[in-house]
Amino acid sequence: MSELLERRLYPPPPPGLFRKLARLNWVFVAQVVLLAAVGYVALYAAGGGPGPYANRHALRFLLGLAVMLAAALLDLRLLCRLVWPLYGVGVALLLAVARFGHVGKGAQRWLEIGGFQLQPSELMKIFLVLALAAWFRRATEARANQPLFLIPPALATLLPAYLIFKEPNLGNAVITTLLGASLFFAAGVRWWKFVLLGLLLAAATPLVYHHLHDYQRARITTFLHPESDPLGAGYNIIQSKIALGSGGMWGQGFLKGSQGRLAYLPEKQTDFIFTVIGEEFGFAGGLAVLVLIGSLLVSGLLMALGAATPFGRLVGLGLTTNFFFYVAANVAMVMGAIPVGGVPLPLVSHGGSAMFTTLFAFGLLLAVHRDRTEDSPEED
Repeated sequence: MSELLERRLYPPPPPGLFRKLARLNWVFVAQVVLLAAVGYVALYAAGGGPGPYANRHALRFLLGLAVMLAAALLDLRLLCRLVWPLYGVGVALLLAVARFGHVGKGAQRWLEIGGFQLQPSELMKIFLVLALAAWFRRATEARANQPLFLIPPALATLLPAYLIFKEPNLGNAVITTLLGASLFFAAGVRWWKFVLLGLLLAAATPLVYHHLHDYQRARITTFLHPESDPLGAGYNIIQSKIALGSGGMWGQGFLKGSQGRLAYLPEKQTDFIFTVIGEEFGFAGGLAVLVLIGSLLVSGLLMALGAATPFGRLVGLGLTTNFFFYVAANVAMVMGAIPVGGVPLPLVSHGGSAMFTTLFAFGLLLAVHRDRTEDSPEED
């Protein structure tokens, strides 16, 4: 009798596609939609109306939402078999950027494909997470700390990081390196190895600085002393701080931000979109957005830690960490805590590549969550 009552109260989901969709984490999907809605409002404010940025943002999100749901239905076991071919495609795209890439704002970071500008560095980070997760999925803690075992994944991390650095794109190159390191840590590599690596990188800093482009050196100098060139290299960060400060606790009001409205704030629709939020909605508005982003991160971590397989767990942790690095870099950048690095705020900034790759990554996270609710064989 109780079983019959339970079946009536909680009927099983329909078979096939609908059954898979019913097993998705729809709370996470709602969080994603809400963050994209925040982006629409912020871009509406940045453009002074829906035309310049907001409407395109909404259209891209609707297309990206379909990509996310499609990715959520992928079979993780099949994906695990394809990770190295996908990694090879990512590297090939980065090499194509160096040869055929579109040049914009002093950098060669995009490929023109059918009228759409693709930034391969965004896609490469997802492929890197998949590749490292596949490499470490069966590694015991002892094996994960063997030097010879760590050489291939280390090279797999450094190769795309170097190609991205040469575009030049220092911000994404650093994020790619940190992303690879986070997968090493999640796989059980001992902490003292990261300390040793950090000391080696610190020793190599003068050499890296010598190979930076002039504008990248200027960004570092500006970060340390922004007032030294207030109308040149220091202009962006000075105006960003002024705009954030002018917002106060509650902001100047929607479409009333003086720095953005009078065009003092540069790149307000992309790199500095969080500044627009802070100026018009104040500290309270900025904090509300960060709380929403924090809830997304918590949901991502919970889905990753509840994965059915080590591969799924590592993929979930890697993709969630990648999202965290993006947010942390962008918010720290607009507040002057780190040098300006051209890193967008996911689902809020204007831009197609970041939008689609972020939603694709979220779709894979949903696939990790769906996989644990299905009766499936162990990964190969």
